[in-house]
Amino acid sequence: MEQLQQLVLDPLKPYLIPITSNLPGPVNDLAVNLLGAPCHSALLLDLDVTSHPECVSLAISKALGIGIITAASIVKVPQIIKLVKSQSSEGLSFTSYLLETASFVITLAYNMRNGFPFSTYGETSLIAIQDVVISVLILVYSKKTVQAGAFLAAVGSAVYALMVSDTLVSDAQMTSLQAGAGGLSIASKLPQILTIWQQGGTGQLSAFAVFNYLFGSLSRIYTTLQEVDDKLILYGFVAGFALNAILAAQVLYYWNSPTTAGHGSEVDQSRKLQGVGQKGTKAALATEEVLKTNARAVKNTSSSSPRPSSSSGRRRG
Repeated sequence: MEQLQQLVLDPLKPYLIPITSNLPGPVNDLAVNLLGAPCHSALLLDLDVTSHPECVSLAISKALGIGIITAASIVKVPQIIKLVKSQSSEGLSFTSYLLETASFVITLAYNMRNGFPFSTYGETSLIAIQDVVISVLILVYSKKTVQAGAFLAAVGSAVYALMVSDTLVSDAQMTSLQAGAGGLSIASKLPQILTIWQQGGTGQLSAFAVFNYLFGSLSRIYTTLQEVDDKLILYGFVAGFALNAILAAQVLYYWNSPTTAGHGSEVDQSRKLQGVGQKGTKAALATEEVLKTNARAVKNTSSSSPRPSSSSGRRRG
């Protein structure tokens, strides 16, 4: 860090400080809110990273948090696109998304009630919304539209009880729910892991979403250690990272599997068509052989028959 200060920042101070000291009002206010006044002054106004190492750690944590939230806004969009294009939920477990949605709704409410920085949990709300969309699509493409409506009603009721109302769920009950949310997070991954293992492929599961989850949960361990002194939150991210690592390993292992991305049904169909084609070819060859045999028989018969005498048609005088 000292080398960075001496070799990079100190020579650039005459050029950078006029810029960092005159940032637009909204940008400057955002930096103060994220870093706090002391760290804002040390890092942006003084460009000093050696005297306040805790400010550097905080800045890294905030940057990771903002990056995670930004990525979370689109992390499951590829999964939604794959579902809509294929009109199939093959390889996806509704139970997995149901449990994950419940876990995220509880965690979101717990963070909001405790007043934790939004940068430490903001992606939870975005991913929860995308999970709801995916869950509904899974049910719709499985011809379960009634269950899809019931699921939406249940999610709406849970959001009202945990986030809108102040009387339905007490703070003590909220803490107990958060303790259970860690178990839900673990349980939400197991059905998906088992589904992939049973089908021998990842089906319509998005690799982009899986690897973003993996790196996001790893980053969240760091941001939680830096900014949130809550073991319930920390243990949930640690468990999530371990299970996301298993899912990522399955994605890599089954990358070329016929059942990955819905190719399994196409392979089976092509094999069936190939079998029908082979049977048709054999039948055609047999028919051709019969025709050739009949043609030879007719030729032999015509050649062996006696020709009529040339004088038989003459008139006698």
